[in-house]
This record gives sequence, C-alpha cells and structure tokens, in this order.
Amino acid sequence: MCRNIRTLANFEPPATDDEVRASALQFVRKLSGMNKPSKANEAAFDRAVEEVTDAARRLVSSMTTTAAPRNREEEARKAKERSRQRFAGATQ
Repeated sequence: MCRNIRTLANFEPPATDDEVRASALQFVRKLSGMNKPSKANEAAFDRAVEEVTDAARRLVSSMTTTAAPRNREEEARKAKERSRQRFAGATQ
C-alpha cells in the first residue's frame, strides 16, 4: 500500500507537485486504512490529503543538506537492482 511513498528530498530535479501529492495520498490511505473513502468520509479524507501534501511540500522545500543531490535515474536503477536481487531467490 505504501509503494508510492518515496524519499523526495535532495533530488535533481526537485520533486514535482504530483510526486508530493501521490506520497501524501498513500500516507493518508495507510493511516485511514481505506483506499477509497465512503461518501460520508470523503471530505475528511480529501482534506487530510491536501493538508499532508502542503506539509510535505513545506518540509521538502525547507530542508538543507551538504550532500550532493541524488539522480532520479540512478536511484531508480539501484531500486530495480535491489528488487531483482530480493526476488531472485523467491523464484528458485
């Protein structure tokens, strides 16, 4: 359920609004225990997503570091390699 929650800080280019919102949505889904809220809970769910998105955006944009920015393509390649190694034993 939390696969879209990714590290968003210190990337070049910076995280997009869509990436921040996708992470916020997954976070709210995890906290609420629901993938799609009922009509009765829809307003509260949507408000929570917007508030978490705003908080995440403020956090990511205000963080400072001395580390060099990470490269998105390189991080994706590393993640695919970790996944390949993790699941290579499961198919045997």
